[in-house]
Order: sequence, then structure tokens, then C-alpha cells
Amino acid sequence: MILNVLGKPGAGRDAIGEVTGNQLNISVTEAPVAGRATDHMVRFLSAQFRVAVDDIEVVFGRFNVNKQLRIRSPRRLPPVISEHLSREPSNIGNAAQV
Repeated sequence: MILNVLGKPGAGRDAIGEVTGNQLNISVTEAPVAGRATDHMVRFLSAQFRVAVDDIEVVFGRFNVNKQLRIRSPRRLPPVISEHLSREPSNIGNAAQV
């Protein structure tokens, strides 16, 4: 699964937000210093998708709020992603993008 992400570092809590355009809003508490917010986001998402941290690859955007992540074989989809995919049948498949 490919996720196009708009990251929001330094937030009050870690959370998966709504889909805006073709990006999923994801807030993390870590400050945007030396890629630590991205690393924190990957750890947060690994729990949400029930995959190992190594199963999430930052394709681009490690040091930017605009990111693309590849999640290998997610065992669970967070509700906001399930709802989005159910409304967008053309996005369902091996390379589903959010």
C-alpha cells in the first residue's frame, strides 16, 4: 500500500486525520529535527497497521512534511483509510494509494 502523507510534526498527540486531496494528514508529537518526526511517524503507523517498523519504507520526504510511504502487507487498516477506500473503488488493489 502506498500512502501520500501530509505530516504535522510537533502536534499535541499522534493521530491519523482526514484525507485532503490525495494526502492523508498524520500528526505526530515529535519535533521536526533531523528526521525524528518521520521516524516517530513510522513507529506510530507500524502499530496502526500492525506491521513491523521495517515493513514501512519512506519512499520520499524523510525531511519534508510531504511524504510517500510504502507499507508492506498491512494486517489492519485504520478506519479513516478503510472509509476512504470504500468511497473510492478505483483505489482498491495492490498499489492502493491514499
